[in-house]
Amino acid sequence: MTPKEKMAIPPQAMPEQEPHVRARNMKEVACGYTAEMAKTEASRCLQCPAKPCMKGCPVAINIPGFLAKAAEGDFEGALAIIRETSLLPAVCGRVCPQEKQCQKFCTMGKLLKDVEKSVAIGRVERFCADHVREAGLTESDTVAPATGKKVAVVGSGPASITVAADCARAGHAVTMFEAFHKPGGVLVYGIPEFRLPKSIVQNEIDGLKKLGVKVETNFVVGRTRHLKDLMDKDGFDAVFVGTGAGLPKFMNIEGENLMGVFSANEYLTRANLMKAYDEEHNDTPYWHGKRVAVLGGGNVAMDASRMALRLGAEKVYLVYRRSEAEMPARAEEVHHAKDEGVEFRTLQNAKRVLGDEKGRVKGLECLKYELGEPDASGRRSPVAIPGSEFTLDVDTVVVAVGNASNPLIPATTKGLEVNKRGNIVVNPETNETSIPGVFAGGDIVLGAATVILAMGEGRRAAAGINAYLARK
Repeated sequence: MTPKEKMAIPPQAMPEQEPHVRARNMKEVACGYTAEMAKTEASRCLQCPAKPCMKGCPVAINIPGFLAKAAEGDFEGALAIIRETSLLPAVCGRVCPQEKQCQKFCTMGKLLKDVEKSVAIGRVERFCADHVREAGLTESDTVAPATGKKVAVVGSGPASITVAADCARAGHAVTMFEAFHKPGGVLVYGIPEFRLPKSIVQNEIDGLKKLGVKVETNFVVGRTRHLKDLMDKDGFDAVFVGTGAGLPKFMNIEGENLMGVFSANEYLTRANLMKAYDEEHNDTPYWHGKRVAVLGGGNVAMDASRMALRLGAEKVYLVYRRSEAEMPARAEEVHHAKDEGVEFRTLQNAKRVLGDEKGRVKGLECLKYELGEPDASGRRSPVAIPGSEFTLDVDTVVVAVGNASNPLIPATTKGLEVNKRGNIVVNPETNETSIPGVFAGGDIVLGAATVILAMGEGRRAAAGINAYLARK
C-alpha cells in the first residue's frame, strides 16, 4: 500500500456508550476497537524510517513494529513487541495522553495537519492487550535464576509495578508494600472505573504475583515500619519508594472547612477504591451532593465532575479560572465531560464557600476572570475582574487543583533529601536517592505526572537497582 493510499484511509472512530446512558453508570465509556478496526487503523502507519512517534514515548515502545504486526492481524506478536519495553499496555492504551506524546509526532497527523488524524496508536495498543488477555494467550515472562537478593517496593502504582516486574525478572525476591487494602495505587483509587476498569489493573497485579512478587497490603511504610528498618532489620538489599503525589492541595479560601467540601483525592478514593457508589453492597459513608461544583481544569477535575454525575448529582459545574484552551486535561476527557452534561464555567474562580447555620455548603461565591500576559508555563495568566462576584447554588464543592508529594516517608526518614516542593531528589541516571540502596521514582520524584512517565521512571530505577545489587 502506497503512502497516498494509506492517507486515504479514514481514522477509525472509537465506539462509545451514548452520553445520556453512560453518565449514570460505571461501565467503561470507550468500548474498544473490533479486530477489523484495529487492523485498519494500524495499516495507516506510514512505517517512517526515522520513527518520530517513538521520540514521544517515555518508555520507547517500538511503535512502527507493533503496528506492522497489528496490521497483519498478528495481535499476539504486536503485544510481544509492546511488552519489550511497556508492562501496562492495557492501562496506557486507555489513560495515557497519546495526543501529547507519541501521536503528537506521528507523520500521518502532520501530513493531515491534525493530531486527531494521527494513527490512533493508543487505541491499537489497547486492543492488542485486551485481545490477547481475553483469548488467554498471555505468555509468562522469563525470570532469571534466583540471586538471593531482596528488594522492597513501597507503593503499588505504575512506577512501583514496573520496578517490581523488572527486579523480579532479574531474579530478585520482591515484596511490594501497599498502604491501602488493594494494590494498584492511583490506577485503582484515582482513575474511575468508567475510564479504567479495576479488572484491568488486577490483571497486572496477578501478573506480578506470577513472577513471584509478594504483595503486602494495609502496610504503611513510615508508620507500620520505617523505611530504613526494611534494610537494617528486615534484610532487604534495596528499596524503591513510589508513594506518589497523594497530598491534596486546597485553595485556602473562606469556607473550605464546611461540610460538603472535599479534595478530589478523597472524593474519588471513596467512590473508586471503597465502592461507595454501590450502596446496596457497601457501607462506605458518602455525601450525596445534588448540585456539585468541581474546581480545576485537569484530568482529575474531569474525573471528579463525571463521577459526581454517576453518584446522582442533578447539576455539575466545572469552575476553571482560565479558558478551555488552557485546560491541561486531555481533549478527549473534556469532550466526554461536556457530552455527559457537565456545565463548564471557564474564566471563573471560587472566592469563598458559603455555608448555612448547620455548617453545610449552601453556595459558592465566584469571581469572573480575563486572561492577561503569559506566565512561566506559557499560559496566559488569569486576572480577576473587580466587582464581578456571583453565586452558584451548590451543596457540594470538590477541590481538584493539584497534589503535592506524599510527605510521610521523607518526614520519617533521616538523611533522605527532598527539594523545596517535597519531591525526593534522585540521581537522574539511576534514580538512587541520597541514601545508598534506596531508590525512588514516579510522582514522588516528578510531582503529579502521567502513568507512562511514572513507568519510565520505574524502568530507570529498576535498572539502577539491578546494577546496584550486581555490585553488592
